[in-house]
Amino acid sequence: MATQKRNPTDYVCKLTRGSAPLPFVTVMTKSLSGDVVAPNPTIWRTILQSLKGKNRDYTSEKLNRAVILLAVPMMLEMMMESVFALADIFWVSRLGSEAVAVVGIAESIMTIVYAVSAGFSVAGTAIVARRIGEKNTDGAARAAVQVILIGLVISTMMGLFGSWFAPDLLRVISASERVVEMGIGYTRIMLSGNVIIFLIFLINAVFRGAGDAAIAMRTLCFANAINILLGPCFVFGLGPFPAFGVTGAAIATNIGRACGVLYQLYFLTQGSGQFRLRLRHLRLEPSVMLNVLRIGASGMAQNLLTTAGWIGIVKIIAQFGSTALAGYTIAIRIIVFAILPAGGLSSAAATLVGQNLGAGQPARAEAAVWYAVCYNVLVLSFIGALFIVFAAPIISLFTRDPATLIYGIQALRLGALGFPGYAAGLCWASAFNGAGDIWTSAVMDFVCLWLCELPLAWFLADHFHAGPIGVFSAVPIASTLLAVVGAILFQRGRWKLRKV
Repeated sequence: MATQKRNPTDYVCKLTRGSAPLPFVTVMTKSLSGDVVAPNPTIWRTILQSLKGKNRDYTSEKLNRAVILLAVPMMLEMMMESVFALADIFWVSRLGSEAVAVVGIAESIMTIVYAVSAGFSVAGTAIVARRIGEKNTDGAARAAVQVILIGLVISTMMGLFGSWFAPDLLRVISASERVVEMGIGYTRIMLSGNVIIFLIFLINAVFRGAGDAAIAMRTLCFANAINILLGPCFVFGLGPFPAFGVTGAAIATNIGRACGVLYQLYFLTQGSGQFRLRLRHLRLEPSVMLNVLRIGASGMAQNLLTTAGWIGIVKIIAQFGSTALAGYTIAIRIIVFAILPAGGLSSAAATLVGQNLGAGQPARAEAAVWYAVCYNVLVLSFIGALFIVFAAPIISLFTRDPATLIYGIQALRLGALGFPGYAAGLCWASAFNGAGDIWTSAVMDFVCLWLCELPLAWFLADHFHAGPIGVFSAVPIASTLLAVVGAILFQRGRWKLRKV
């Protein structure tokens, strides 16, 4: 008997009993053909295939399978990126709360670098995905070169500026001169490594857009292995290495990322991905570069809005002292690490949107986003529940100071309450980015962060006299609003009409 076809927006998540693709639920949706996707006993085989990184056509692959094949390595990639910050915090926390505060403040400054590089990464993923969907691998290679060239120029200028003004940037955020003195070396080295950060972000974005997510994952696994091995050596002076303290963590991080970039360049030129760079691609192409700049500038503006908002949150918390800031820093690093599976699933949605719009299949692109939203909300809700229950033992792994521990527990539990909304909102934003509709994502961030989270955090902390807990409480409220605003804008469907 023929089944009735339904609009992709009719896809729903149903929790069922029995075996499941996820460890705690079965996600059942309908494919574009109307066939029910039953619980698949070969889910683990699909996960293993995703890690092997075989070239696939994601414009024809079954959507539920395509999401898993892309999302699993992207999740691991995102987790590996966060391991850099967690490894720094883990070793530096042995030096005291002020040392942890150094990393927190310096990382809040570094978020500007991450925001700019992530903005141009959006352009890299969107343009390369669209060319791959059009079966234009030569165009994808040319776009990749333009993205990398732009990144080199911008990162060099930012690196020179940041390394020169590192002490002044620290003083803008921190009220403690002791923290500034401890953090100058760490911050200067991290800002000087802008080129490495840009390259590892941008080249991985190119891999993701092409559907070569496993290569991006392996890059960060390799880079993190180097960082983790060298971290304690440079921080504490193990063996023949000198002890640099907090600054040593920055040295290890930059060496690890540089090794990752070398690994990326090898695969771009000699690997087995969707395309290879050749000498004929190494030239300036003004039309392609302008397209990259247009999308990248929009993505940069979007990320800078978010970044400036997070720096504002750090500034509000910093007025309550180093222990509150250290507790927040530990909690936010754990949260960032935990929500990376959500980042992986949303990145999978961005790739599928870009490639399927390139192939002229907007309905399939929309359906892919609904799959990602369903999976994302379920996964992150489970992680959030674990954080609420086990916040104390998790935070205690990173600090022995009682006051820092209390603040960290509060920040972790309240942040976890916003996980479901953040999971959905992130998928909507990634769908817009994958389509090249960057300004819609920027509107979401502006409304939720600047019109909701920052004013609410300031009001609760200062005028309602709630202190740091008032700042922490604003986070889940803004995350829930992000999901609502994103769903409304996604349903309007204007993102399907964007040309890239």
